[in-house]
Amino acid sequence: MTPTHLPGQVAISEQTRGTTPGTRSPLEHFNTAPAADAVHILLTCLHSPHWAHRIADHRPYPTLDALLAASDEAAYDLTPGDLTEALAEESLPVLPKGAYSAARMALSAAHAAYETRFGHRFVICLDDLSPNEALDRVLEGIRSRLTNDPEEERTVTADELRRLARGRLVSHFRGAGNCATSPNSAAPGKSPHIPPR
Repeated sequence: MTPTHLPGQVAISEQTRGTTPGTRSPLEHFNTAPAADAVHILLTCLHSPHWAHRIADHRPYPTLDALLAASDEAAYDLTPGDLTEALAEESLPVLPKGAYSAARMALSAAHAAYETRFGHRFVICLDDLSPNEALDRVLEGIRSRLTNDPEEERTVTADELRRLARGRLVSHFRGAGNCATSPNSAAPGKSPHIPPR
């Protein structure tokens, strides 16, 4: 027997899933994709093969929330080597168009001091910030975190990477989410690079 629906119920159900009738959601596609394709998608969110394989190996995920929970759990287990690998693919945020040269110099100097102290790039999740607010948050974050000892900063960095991965997964699977090292990211999980110093 075919279930009956009130008018509009099917449309609401399909809208909630983010698809139109007869199409698969990004999560359904991810769940059934070959392992190499799933890992590739995940690596655009966080460049840690260990993290990506762990998440891909535990498919299928019934909901995006389940995938995000698995991402968080795998991120908490990143080793120092995994962190180093993931950080190598991150970049500084791109400054907003029209940012004055003193801001560029301040960001470059702060990042150089951070990298000298900790030996890796600075990462920060800029959740729900406008491009104009991002510069101040990045400078404030670098200056504040320069006072951390290396072990404390490793913990903070790991948490920022976890938040970045979460935001990028949301962007990929739901098409929304602002968590990125750059407010001007060209593609999910890929932060544009600023020109070399």
